[in-house]
Amino acid sequence: MTDTIHGTQPVLRAGAPLDQAKAAMILIHGRGASAESILQLANEFGQSDFAYLAPQAAGFQWYPQRFIAPLDANEPYLSSALAKVQSVVEEVEAAGIPSDKIIILGFSQGACLAVDYVARNAKPYGGAVALSGGLIGDQVTERDDYTGDLAQTPVFLGCSDVDFHIPLERVQESTVVFEKMGATVTERIYPGMGHTVNQDEVDFVKGMMQALV
Repeated sequence: MTDTIHGTQPVLRAGAPLDQAKAAMILIHGRGASAESILQLANEFGQSDFAYLAPQAAGFQWYPQRFIAPLDANEPYLSSALAKVQSVVEEVEAAGIPSDKIIILGFSQGACLAVDYVARNAKPYGGAVALSGGLIGDQVTERDDYTGDLAQTPVFLGCSDVDFHIPLERVQESTVVFEKMGATVTERIYPGMGHTVNQDEVDFVKGMMQALV
């Protein structure tokens, strides 16, 4: 059955063509934003060997409720969003770029989707990056769908300590889950920062990217 929520939405692209790229980054935008807006981060990262792919959410949101709501409250939108990310990962892999050369990155609602996808689909990735985000659901530490081995996948969780949208406790819980799954986690909490992306985060991600190429 065709997914009529996010499945028919476009995927924007920048950087190297998939068949020439050494690695890939999937960028997932936040609520009220767009694939076009998150793709501007590619200019900040400046890695010409990367293919950048940014899927667009229907109605400019991946799911309707807060990310800490019970999972059922965000269905069927959340399952559609996860399937959209899966389809982009499959496209990248089909072009010959393995998962350990793919970084999945998101901001805000997109950050939550990015890391939740990785936790639900454990294998070695080039990296997972949550810029102001954490794992999705009303509780995440005893979930039976967060299984498997991330095999030292680098995971970066960056957030303010006072972000209205992202409780600090959830960022910390996400770190615990990823460490249990065998990821190499870097958690950075920025005192008093707004709901935004800072230069320290950009620089860290650039280092993750350089390590892949």
